[in-house]
Amino acid sequence: MTAALVFLAAIGAILSYRVLEEWTPRNWLPAACRAVGWGSIALLLTNAGCPVVPEFSRPIVLLDASLSMQAAGGRWTEALALARSSGEVRFVGVPAGDTTPTGGRSLLAAAIIGALGSSRPIVVITDGEIDDADALPVDRLGNISVKVLERAAVPDVALTRVEGTTRLTVSDSLRFDIEALTRGGAAGNPLRIEVREGDRVWLRGVLPMDSGGRGRVVLKGVLPSVSPGVHVLSVAIIGARDAEPRTDARLQVVTVVPTPGIVLLASPPTWESRFLLQALNEVAALPVRGYLELERGRWRRAGSLIPVSAVELGDAARRADLLITLGAPGELARRPRARAVWSWPALPPQPGAGADWYLSVPSPTPLSAAFAGLAVDSFPPGTSISELIPGPQDWIGLTAQAGRRGAVRPVLIGRDSAGVRRVTMGVEGLWRWTFRGGSSEQGYRGLVSATLSWLLGGADSVAGKARLLRPVVQQGRPAVFEWSGGGAPSPVAIELSGTAGTRQDTLIFDGAGRSQLAVPPGSWRYRLSGGGQGTIAVEEYSDELLPTRRSLESRQGTTTAELAQVPVRGWLWLFGIAVVAFAGEWLARRRRGLR
Repeated sequence: MTAALVFLAAIGAILSYRVLEEWTPRNWLPAACRAVGWGSIALLLTNAGCPVVPEFSRPIVLLDASLSMQAAGGRWTEALALARSSGEVRFVGVPAGDTTPTGGRSLLAAAIIGALGSSRPIVVITDGEIDDADALPVDRLGNISVKVLERAAVPDVALTRVEGTTRLTVSDSLRFDIEALTRGGAAGNPLRIEVREGDRVWLRGVLPMDSGGRGRVVLKGVLPSVSPGVHVLSVAIIGARDAEPRTDARLQVVTVVPTPGIVLLASPPTWESRFLLQALNEVAALPVRGYLELERGRWRRAGSLIPVSAVELGDAARRADLLITLGAPGELARRPRARAVWSWPALPPQPGAGADWYLSVPSPTPLSAAFAGLAVDSFPPGTSISELIPGPQDWIGLTAQAGRRGAVRPVLIGRDSAGVRRVTMGVEGLWRWTFRGGSSEQGYRGLVSATLSWLLGGADSVAGKARLLRPVVQQGRPAVFEWSGGGAPSPVAIELSGTAGTRQDTLIFDGAGRSQLAVPPGSWRYRLSGGGQGTIAVEEYSDELLPTRRSLESRQGTTTAELAQVPVRGWLWLFGIAVVAFAGEWLARRRRGLR
């Protein structure tokens, strides 16, 4: 109807010249201008609506910007071009303003849930390897279009796991547990492995691969002559020829200290000290050293029974992070400088010491989780107990009853005083838990592990107000700091220096007392305002670089964009056309001498 009115208006304008004016060939120009003007006026009078796709109905394109999209065989360039031609692009997994794939994990659930609230069509472009597929709103995925650009299979050799002792004394030996994986027909059987710091090789070895493309090796060796301090080591495959070199090397931060982190003094040595030392070596991440006083005034190193000097013994006890004493080690335990102390004092026994003392776990305490699901009262009983009197600020971790009857007595208490955490044991015979095996052995290891975690979890004046939870992080993953200062967490300024220059940032802690900091690959030395420093090693390796099972498939969504009706009176340029057309007609008529 609107088109007909415009056509009639244009025909009427031309006929007005043919009928009312003396027609000449020169009338075509003013007649055409009048036709355009009348046609524009007809459009404005009818105010017809024009169907268009409104801006708010443009699809939201969620582009997976994880590292896997730009890994070997990935199709990032194709995905980026497809996203830009499909709608409004939003990069998922990268900092605001970044347009390159730097995400260490493929997490799309939160972005999809947020986009669903906009009532706009949603398009997801990904390689299908999603880490949080279980969190996707399955019931609403029918309205979402998914375009999967699967990455091609390429030959690759990757070090999937590297573990080793991260804190050593100058007399300790190195040990690294290494696992590797080959994909896509990559050769490499066996693989040559080197552990080096810069140009200096610490260890060499060969990693055999099985027919399934998997391999594992344990490299051991003597610690080379290096200075105490922090050393960033690279564990790398030598001569690997594959499509993804970023998976061929891993980093390890090793701290060489002059004395062990955990020192045990037993005077005299007992079954308790023997089994406790064994459990410490199994569960502790710090170097453990035991010293035994077999004769009064003569100490020997546990295991080798090599005699030690008073200087070495005093230095170890003085510099230890955690000092553990059993019996009566004398002056060494009276004024410890360690930030944590675990003592098993030899005190006069209580009356009825010959009874069987069955233990139980009060709740809640820092040790409660270690005994979850375990029937502690059915474990072998303690042989004797000593008097322990808890203070008003102390917590009780274990209690005992003689023959499961009578008064309940505390036999393990803990306190945190003046920045030093202490645990005192008042029961003997717990070594029989691990001697029996089974759940009681598990309970003994849990007791040792939980006690160590609490003792070493206190404030560390060397670490400052925050401590780094893991010194080595993968590319795209944040470095996590945990608040260790007193009081409520507050922002802490941090300065990082490395080969790429110096950076400054601020640690903002959440309700759980943790802060995440994005750091590019490399070795970085950090300093915190108010004290505290350390090393962060960010690998070029990431689990995202390894192909995984696809959890999303391509599909077409059911939602289509609805067309909106826009009135022509909203087009200002149409008014302009009418004005120009009538002005052109007037000018043409004036040139002919007409009014």
